Amino acid sequence: MELKRITTPLTKEKLEGLTSGDQVLLSGVIYTARDAAHKRMVEALDRGESLPFDPKDQVIYYVGPTPTKPGQTFGSAGPTTSYRMDAYTPQMIAQGITGMIGKGKRGQEVKDAIKGNATYFAAIGGAAAIMGKCVRKAEVIAYEDLGAEAIRRLEVEDLPIIVVNDIAGNDIYITGPEEYLKEHPHE
Repeated sequence: MELKRITTPLTKEKLEGLTSGDQVLLSGVIYTARDAAHKRMVEALDRGESLPFDPKDQVIYYVGPTPTKPGQTFGSAGPTTSYRMDAYTPQMIAQGITGMIGKGKRGQEVKDAIKGNATYFAAIGGAAAIMGKCVRKAEVIAYEDLGAEAIRRLEVEDLPIIVVNDIAGNDIYITGPEEYLKEHPHE
């Protein structure tokens, strides 16, 4: 595992430099969206409408932050379980999303969509207060009626994440030795 510093936008060249297991400090602009916002975005796409932000080379953080306390930029920002977005993720990747941040495994259809196109990162569950402190600026840009699940544009600095699924199709979540040996036959 290697520690890497990455700044958005998350271009294909940057994706090619990431390997499953790498620790990353992410800085730049990212967007928040959970399942309710993803549902609305996919419905908008199905109607031929644009997304509320340009998805090309962007990162979505699956998070619903806690309310911001006085004197803070952002509330606690722990990751949401990612499989809740699996039904929407292939279409979002097709729109140009190159990074997703959450927690837990992804389904096979999502892993297939990620390969060659994107990277899935894990954020540290249980460290929501630390994650929230990495946010330097936040603004709601769409679906304000969803409250914590509204889409936000965040400016983050050194957000600690780990590469789970890389562009080559590698997956840090391995269920057992048989699966590991299938994926790494010469080790």
